[in-house]
Formats: sequence, C-alpha cells, structure tokens
Amino acid sequence: MQRGGDLSADSGLRAAYAAHGRELYRFALRGLGDPGLAQDAVQETFLRAWQSAHRYDPALASLRVWLFAIARNVMIDLHRRRTKGSFAPVATDGAAAEEELRPAADPTEQVLDRTLVVQALGRLSPEHREVIVETYLRGRSYDELATTSGVAAGTLRSRAFYALKALRVAMEEMGVSL
Repeated sequence: MQRGGDLSADSGLRAAYAAHGRELYRFALRGLGDPGLAQDAVQETFLRAWQSAHRYDPALASLRVWLFAIARNVMIDLHRRRTKGSFAPVATDGAAAEEELRPAADPTEQVLDRTLVVQALGRLSPEHREVIVETYLRGRSYDELATTSGVAAGTLRSRAFYALKALRVAMEEMGVSL
C-alpha cells in the first residue's frame, strides 16, 4: 500500500482486511467481550481507515500498527457508548465509588500500548531514547544517570524535555490520539 491512495481502492481494502481482519476481530472480542460489538468494531475500523487513507504513511508505522491504533480508538468509543448512563448512583464515600466504577484493566490494550510506545521510542535519537528509558521507564534520577553517563544533569533534563516532545510528535504521526 502506498501513502494515501491504495487503501481507498477496493483491492487495497480487501487485501488489508484479508491480512488483518481476523486479528483485529480477536483483539476487539477480547476487549469488548461481545461478538456483535467486536464485528462492529472491525467494520468501523476499516471504515475509518478507508476514510483517512490519505493520512497513512508506511514510513511512520506499519499498516498493522495503524489499524490496531484505529481499532483501539473504535473500541474505546464503543465502550463509552455502551456504558454511558448505565451506572446507577452508589451511596458510598467518593473514593470507594470511584474505585467501583473504574473499568478493569484490559491486558490486550496494555500490550498494544507498549508496542506503540516501543515503536515511537525507536523513532527518537539514541540520546533522547536513552534519557526517556532511563528516567521514566527505569526510574533513575538525573543525578544518577549523569554519574553513569558522564553528561551533566541539567543537560539530561533538557534532553528529557525535548525527548518527550519528540515522542508525542512520533506517536501522533503513528495515529495515536493522546
């Protein structure tokens, strides 16, 4: 598929569905727990992909990653639509009520999120990637990292600032809504 054109063609859409439709359905079924909603999610995913085919750039993300990002957003929309207004007020303290209404973590969504973050980190310069991984993912302080890397802590803070901006841009280019 070329940038911005072939997905809108019937053959490109059929090829994308043949390559990724089943996997997207399984992903949606695990996330939504309803076969009918999962089918709707896959259909909506391909509709949105077709409508925004001009925005797809294979240099930024694979078709699979792009489709799964769209599917994730579709599933969130479907889940919100399904649960909107379905909760009755609970007479408890505020913290307990919030905990009861918080949705359970979806491991499938967490795996997709991790995959998207790893791909986005791969688009950063080695220096930016290192500071993000070491400080945010491994929990090291700037001073600790400065000692082991030989780079001043102030420089590392500045790198982290610009690395986060670059990471946000990379994820937006991949179609991830933040």
